[in-house]
Amino acid sequence: MTRHFLDVDDISPDELAEVLALASEYKENGSPPELSGQTLAMLFEKPSTRTRISFETGMTHLGGHGIFLGPNDTQLNRGEPVSDTGRVLSRYVDFVMGRVFEHESLVGMAEHATIPIVNGLSDVAHPCQALADLQTIQEHFGGFDDLTVAWVGDGNNVLNSFAIAAATVGMDLTVATPEGYEPSEDALSTAANRGPKPSLTNDPDAAVADADVVYTDVWVSMGEEDERESKLTAFDGFQLNEELLPDSMPVMHCLPAHRGEEITGDVLESDRSLSWDQAENRLHAQKALLAFLADAD
Repeated sequence: MTRHFLDVDDISPDELAEVLALASEYKENGSPPELSGQTLAMLFEKPSTRTRISFETGMTHLGGHGIFLGPNDTQLNRGEPVSDTGRVLSRYVDFVMGRVFEHESLVGMAEHATIPIVNGLSDVAHPCQALADLQTIQEHFGGFDDLTVAWVGDGNNVLNSFAIAAATVGMDLTVATPEGYEPSEDALSTAANRGPKPSLTNDPDAAVADADVVYTDVWVSMGEEDERESKLTAFDGFQLNEELLPDSMPVMHCLPAHRGEEITGDVLESDRSLSWDQAENRLHAQKALLAFLADAD
């Protein structure tokens, strides 16, 4: 049966550990050309730096090839159904990675494709980022046992996937958001079924008090520009800055960052920032994921 990766719970806890171990192996020793002659189609409805470059470079490292397909490069924006696109791409390539506005586009494609569909970002989830996040935490803390992570900011797609990932590896997660900006109920339910249920609060000080690492993301995501002013008002007090953070507490950010909004420039640029390791680990974690899916398919 074809395996897809639309969110973290598409792989089991043991498979997640396998992917992370392979990602660490690739990072330390390089990756053999395990996908020689194979092709990844990369569908982009949204622009990206890390997603495109890490996937395209990763396929090159693995001996394969990545094809960039922007909004004007397929018939999707002219009304061709995602089901048809999934069927056709299955005849041409070995994987599809989609960075899309609506999660249902990936679901519909996966229902009709006979090759793995990978979620490079949707409005619901960002599971490839979660893989890189776990790899980064594992590197810096030596594992996941007895770790508590605080999320301070918007309950967005990145948090939805990270909550599931954290629960899967047994980490405690405390989420601090303004009222009305909590993560999705589906993500919280899935997380609770796989491990420790995330704790919710509207108090960022309480969230970071007992944390080992603090994670944030932009408050205004792509496509939400019309909500900018209301969000900046709602998130007042949720900025990662020296006043909020205990001394030397590590911080994470999936990038791109809006310095002076969700995080200050001095915190992001400080030695406590793990953001650049997260960005690098997108490459290694995604290579491991593609190799895993190729073997599992």
